[in-house]
Amino acid sequence: MTKLLTKKVIFLAVFAALGFAAMQVPFSQIIGAEKLKFSLFDFYGPIAGAFFSSVTGLVTVLLMQLANWAVNGFKLDLITILRFLPMLTAVLYFARKTKWILLVPGIAMLMFWAHPEGRGAWYYALYWTIPFLAYLAPSKYIFAKALGATFTAHCVGSVAFLYVMGLQSAVWVGLIPVVWKERGLMAIGITVTFIIFNFLMSVLAQKTKIQLPFIKLNPKYSLGQNKTTL
Repeated sequence: MTKLLTKKVIFLAVFAALGFAAMQVPFSQIIGAEKLKFSLFDFYGPIAGAFFSSVTGLVTVLLMQLANWAVNGFKLDLITILRFLPMLTAVLYFARKTKWILLVPGIAMLMFWAHPEGRGAWYYALYWTIPFLAYLAPSKYIFAKALGATFTAHCVGSVAFLYVMGLQSAVWVGLIPVVWKERGLMAIGITVTFIIFNFLMSVLAQKTKIQLPFIKLNPKYSLGQNKTTL
């Protein structure tokens, strides 16, 4: 194993360990699923693809989720397994700007409206136009990326809950005034987490002179405008 590869494995292991720890800190209850909760991982997970490649970010986040699943006893209920998907789509949205990711909210809206209960609350799915609007913002606006990422995760999770649990139209209508608060807070959390993590890695780079060229830092939030070292 080369020195660079060793560094990469160690760094990803530390990143994954922090993500696993974040999963253990609950954030709020998921309405409609008594045993499932959002956690601080919903702030942390999406940023993985921004620092690594999209594929590396996806694999790292998936491994975190699998580790958490294992610790919790490999529960095989469908909704628990489907909970993997929203975060993975959020990672992809936050990682890089590509029009292909917009297929996710687009298909989600069609699937929501195709379901009888979804049609009864058709305007709920209009929340998923937000990833399209956020896509129009320049890449430098981290909050717009975070907002697009969290609503992309939201559309996947909502459609999964709709088809698996068959939540009634009245439930979706009742969630409308809750969603913007929940997702707004998540977008703020993702933004703050990214900025803090980016800054701390740049500080570590300046103080230790450790070279890790596979890490992508945003110079706007870095100490000394450092782009490639950590």
